[in-house]
Amino acid sequence: MTHLPVFLVLVLLVATFSSSVSAYQWLSKPLLGDDGRIYVCSYNTFFAFENNGTIAWTMHLDYKCNLGTAPVHGGHGKIYLVADNRILVIKYGSIGTFEPEAEVFFGPGPGQPAEAEIIGFSVSTLGSTVYINVKNRGLFAYQSHGSLLWSVGPVLYQFGYRQGCRKNLTDCYFASVPVLDQCEASIYISNTEGELYCLSLRSRYFRWIQDFSSFDKNFTITPGNNGHLYLTVPAKALVLALDVFSGNVLWQRNIGPLSKVDSAPVVDSNGWMSIGSLDGFLYSFSPTGVLKKFSRMNAENSMVQVGPFLDCSGFAVYSSQIEMEGKVSHTIGEYTVVSAIRPKAALFTMLVPATGSIYWSERYPGQLSTLFSESDLSQFVMNEEILLAFLAASSKKPRLSASTQVIQLCKLRECGNILTTEYSLKFFAGNERAIVLFLLFESALLLVLIGLVRFCCTFWAKEKLKDQGLGSFLDKRCSLRLKKKALDRTITELEQKAAEETVDNEVFEKLGDIVRERECIERKLSTTYSLGRDRTGPQPKPMLPVHMGKTRSYSFQDAKQKNVAMFHTLSDTSSSESSTEGETSMLEGMDSSAKAKAKTPMVDTSSSDE
Repeated sequence: MTHLPVFLVLVLLVATFSSSVSAYQWLSKPLLGDDGRIYVCSYNTFFAFENNGTIAWTMHLDYKCNLGTAPVHGGHGKIYLVADNRILVIKYGSIGTFEPEAEVFFGPGPGQPAEAEIIGFSVSTLGSTVYINVKNRGLFAYQSHGSLLWSVGPVLYQFGYRQGCRKNLTDCYFASVPVLDQCEASIYISNTEGELYCLSLRSRYFRWIQDFSSFDKNFTITPGNNGHLYLTVPAKALVLALDVFSGNVLWQRNIGPLSKVDSAPVVDSNGWMSIGSLDGFLYSFSPTGVLKKFSRMNAENSMVQVGPFLDCSGFAVYSSQIEMEGKVSHTIGEYTVVSAIRPKAALFTMLVPATGSIYWSERYPGQLSTLFSESDLSQFVMNEEILLAFLAASSKKPRLSASTQVIQLCKLRECGNILTTEYSLKFFAGNERAIVLFLLFESALLLVLIGLVRFCCTFWAKEKLKDQGLGSFLDKRCSLRLKKKALDRTITELEQKAAEETVDNEVFEKLGDIVRERECIERKLSTTYSLGRDRTGPQPKPMLPVHMGKTRSYSFQDAKQKNVAMFHTLSDTSSSESSTEGETSMLEGMDSSAKAKAKTPMVDTSSSDE
């Protein structure tokens, strides 16, 4: 079933239920701080409330803050907020030690007009970076001390291609608040043409761009921090779940009509996404798209106008349901019109979407109306959003006993001590295939590094390098290799000459000298001038001609046939006898084809016995 676009009629619930609120101050959207306090702004004053409704401290601002934008937590002792198209940073630290102070982080100074319009901003506390979207100028990334890291517009030319604003290049700009996904280290932002961008927190380049203009050009972005990204399309009452790695749609579901164009869900620690609707139901979806609907009142005469709040455990949510004296829904053309009059009561509920269990519920007016009646909060106009924020942080709401075996409620400052017995924590492991490939690549890289380190340690431990530089070592090694090649060529020529014709003793003596010189060079290349570890074992026996008395023995081995021929010749001192006695030869296993092939000198290790 497809929902038609929805035309929204807003009905605000004022917590005082009085007919006039002119004597009360309006508060901005709230920020639940890590210290258990609620931070809000009202015109030129910034307030820090305790969770019981009393004012912890205030400070005057030189600029008028934006009531439609909530302050943003910026790390220990820092809060950022938008005021008069400037971004202010409030440094409060430990109140009592020094007074809080505010300064302009981004924008012109006092007395100067602010020409640029700030659409929204986000703060990464892990990277101490502030991301600011300025209308018609782009997205800017600033370090917490004020220096610019990078900036990017909706159009980027990369590798010869244009990315972004494919349908309208002239009037296209970033139109949403930059949304951070700390688990994926990504930024998500949309433009006026319905395109969604994914960027890295550390660079200005786009990871992917997806066009969702077929649904609508206006949508809200909510990170799931579980491998999912959620888009809410208010005009079509539609929720989309995207894959954070590609931006592809995993599933889409229809919900009831929404109250405003910036309606956004919340995602709890179980991965369930929850959002309220004007049809009186709270819609909750599992990571796989399983739907659960919750309503504590008659849905025909009730509505849920504001998004739910997470409690301190992260597993339960607080929602509000408004009971109206009358509500009518009808269709006009392509639009569904929801009309409601005179709110009668409000019902605040705490529930766990994953199990569907409701653990606390209270009507207003009633016992809940006295919760903040005697506090400083009674001087301000409180709508549902403000009440939900204080309920989520308040320590006065009923607590569950340990026998229920569910998530224990706690003060916001005690969230680190929460115990869960009904749920096992599930951590998102990301794309398994990508992780496996990354681990294999990392292992291969580690093995290469280990090999390089071992080679370097072996190489630099060589004794020869202790007496000379690396350059002279490599030059000497190169010259030895060239000399060895030259000797190999000479030996080959002499062997061929000895095989083809009769030669005298001088040739054999020359051949033996060359063989001895080549073996000397080989020993140097394999020990002193090798690139590996120095050899410390016994040296091989020299491959030299054997001189036994008046004779010398030369051995030749065919490189292919492995056949051996031994020649015994007389020494130089009895050259005259060599002509009379002649030469004796012994051939072992030589065929006719092997006689014409080149032979290599080889030492006969046996003794010569004439």
